[in-house]
Amino acid sequence: MLCLFLTMRFLRNLIFGYKSYIKAIKFIHEHKMYWFFLIPAVLMLVIYKIGDWIQSRYIPTTADNMNEIVWFLIQVMLELTVAFLLMKFAKYLVIIILSPLLSEISMRTEKILTGNTYPFNFKQLVADVKRAMRIVVRNMMWEYTIFVVILIITYIMSGSKFGESPLFYLTYLVGCFYYGFGFMDYVLERVRMDMDQSIHFVRDHRGVAVALGSIYSLLIFVPVDVGILFNWSNFELVTFLKHFGLWACASIAPILTIVATTIAMDGLVDLKTNVYSQKIDTLEEEESE
Repeated sequence: MLCLFLTMRFLRNLIFGYKSYIKAIKFIHEHKMYWFFLIPAVLMLVIYKIGDWIQSRYIPTTADNMNEIVWFLIQVMLELTVAFLLMKFAKYLVIIILSPLLSEISMRTEKILTGNTYPFNFKQLVADVKRAMRIVVRNMMWEYTIFVVILIITYIMSGSKFGESPLFYLTYLVGCFYYGFGFMDYVLERVRMDMDQSIHFVRDHRGVAVALGSIYSLLIFVPVDVGILFNWSNFELVTFLKHFGLWACASIAPILTIVATTIAMDGLVDLKTNVYSQKIDTLEEEESE
């Protein structure tokens, strides 16, 4: 019975999280927030271009001969670790670099939804960025640890075909959870939850975190070949449109997700009751005096 209850609770939270994305699309359209997409769009171009340069210059394309099973496993682990870290780092790097912007958009969204406002405080902004970085580093470490455990288990069970094991796909679910966690923490910080409280809150609402993280991960899943967008010598319309679409999706992902997250969190904790915020009406009264 307990397992059934937890499963139903997870599914309800999952659906709730996905519905928040539908509301976020309407919200962005209604309040003309499209221009925010330009900032991550430019950032994506820079990140992927730097990533391509690092990969072409420093990542070896050949490996030494490894005859023993142990050495083969080590090679696979190293290759997957490099691929994992590069892929995850790119997604988490977006969250880290954009943290001041995402925090601002989240506060704007909350202001429209509830009337809450948070006067600018540079010290608080620095504290928010530091906290976001700590959360990201923590999440990366936990996600990588779980990834390695699942990898070892699936390799023992399936051998060289570990990537085809259903258990291996749990790594994607875990990644979605931690991405969602990172976005939810922007709001949890504003209601003054410390990191331990935030961890317990997100665990209690795993379905919401997975839903939020899954759409973000899906939109930013495939790396964009930026060179194709600017290579007119071998121009192919289909290829160009494909990578332009991937770049657009990756650019939209963080903004859409933070708006969806703020809407979802308002439904979960009723942000109007946040005693650490100021109300628009209160500020107007203070200014009139």
